[in-house]
Amino acid sequence: MTRLQLDLQFFSGEKTEKATPQKRQESRKKGQVAKSQEVPAAFILFGSALVLYFLGGWYLERVLMFFQFIYQDVFLTTLTVQNVPELMNELFVDLAIVVAPIFVIAIVFGIGGNFVQFGFLFAPEAVLAKLERIDPISGAKRIFSLRALVELFKSIAKVVVISTAAGVILWTNKEQVMGLSHLPVRQSAAVIGQLTFELFLTVSLILVVLAIADYMYQKYEFEKQIRMSKQDLKDEFKKMEGDPLIKSKIKEKQRQMSLNRMIQDLPRADVLITNPTHFAVALEYNDAKMDAPTVIAMGMDFQALKLREKAKEYNVTIVENKPLARALYAQTDIGDPVPEELFGAVAEILAYVYRINGKMKEERRTP
Repeated sequence: MTRLQLDLQFFSGEKTEKATPQKRQESRKKGQVAKSQEVPAAFILFGSALVLYFLGGWYLERVLMFFQFIYQDVFLTTLTVQNVPELMNELFVDLAIVVAPIFVIAIVFGIGGNFVQFGFLFAPEAVLAKLERIDPISGAKRIFSLRALVELFKSIAKVVVISTAAGVILWTNKEQVMGLSHLPVRQSAAVIGQLTFELFLTVSLILVVLAIADYMYQKYEFEKQIRMSKQDLKDEFKKMEGDPLIKSKIKEKQRQMSLNRMIQDLPRADVLITNPTHFAVALEYNDAKMDAPTVIAMGMDFQALKLREKAKEYNVTIVENKPLARALYAQTDIGDPVPEELFGAVAEILAYVYRINGKMKEERRTP
């Protein structure tokens, strides 16, 4: 891609870049994830098929008991104001017992179908009321969009495929279906249950295949939707790293605070070793408390100049030693002891400083 094409993409705001982890996290907080509604539907239908397979005999008995209760206890009983509520309650309890296993499996497998797609997701922002959702213009755009046409085609294809599969199953077992009227109730119920299980299993497997294909399509659409332009990447980087102007002001404030702290500690220094103007390192040595001389202040350029000015004001001895000042600045930090390889040079300077200071004290005592 040429430089001109890159510049045109940048200024046009074309979304050509993959979404960053930060962008994906923000989309997830809004409930925007790659998901297919076909996956939980396939899971629910497959779970229902498993319920019929493992609880088929129990279902047969419960259904027969249910109809027996209706035809014997309800229709053949004289209904009164007193027994109608009791009969209705018993009827609803039996119906709830029959429906409960499939209902529970539908909830579990429905949640599982969403969990395998995007894991655990809690996004309150996704359910907040937004005015654009009731905007008729936006609604019309969604209805007549390419995505809506794809969804329509997908629904038609799903109905055709499922109807064809159901027709094939019924046609293959047409003799059993046609002979249901000649079978006892228990046998006909068993045949219907077997056909229902085959139908559920076949349709659920078809839906699984369709769900995988639909999930891949939804993931592709989602990736395309959250793409970012080069300007978006630049803005996000600026947001994460901070505005350069603000960062420079913060650093300047930090440097000023650091300089103020060093100036406060400078009167304790025994010597200020300079470069003479580029570097300045202040050393303190107390043989009762320290094993080696310690750096209590250091600076470069402007800070070095300020330390020199304050050292003169506080009567701290200033010694010019270019290689030692550079070495101390490069190898130590504030609060660090002097490295062993620099002990000799620092000891000579401290001895020189103590000798000068001693002479100055003697001269002051001499009348």
